[in-house]
Amino acid sequence: MTNFTHFNDDGRAKMVDISNKSETARKAIARSSVQMNRIVYENITQQKIKKGDVLSVAQVAGVMAAKQTSSFIPMCHPIPISGVDLSFEWVYTEKDMYELLIDAEVKTVGNTGVEMEALTAASATALTVYDMCKAVDKGMVIGQTYLLEKSGGKSGDYKR
Repeated sequence: MTNFTHFNDDGRAKMVDISNKSETARKAIARSSVQMNRIVYENITQQKIKKGDVLSVAQVAGVMAAKQTSSFIPMCHPIPISGVDLSFEWVYTEKDMYELLIDAEVKTVGNTGVEMEALTAASATALTVYDMCKAVDKGMVIGQTYLLEKSGGKSGDYKR
């Protein structure tokens, strides 16, 4: 079991000790998406959703989620987040279908990375879009969520 960092010698879960890791600038960018029909797309872009400005509320939800990641991901360290930025891009897919791409960038200066915070932010943003629009159409699909890139730390840089 010693090959796994989150297990102790008895095979039980543990939080990895990061006290000996160097503090460096770290950044992670994750992506998620929400696929929807033209009616939902138009309601969002024309500000017709009754719950309010969908993208603004979803953006705030993503920031809040990044800050709370360690509260519900058991082995995640609570870390000081330097910044969270969420961006959106609309893509017309086919046959009156649209996809909202959601990118979440999280930064810190610390001794552990922010990949989980970026993934959590992207996920919560997509979930919030779904929640705010489900009265219009429950058939929306939350797409794959994945890490686009990370920088800093012992393991070096990664780019998908």
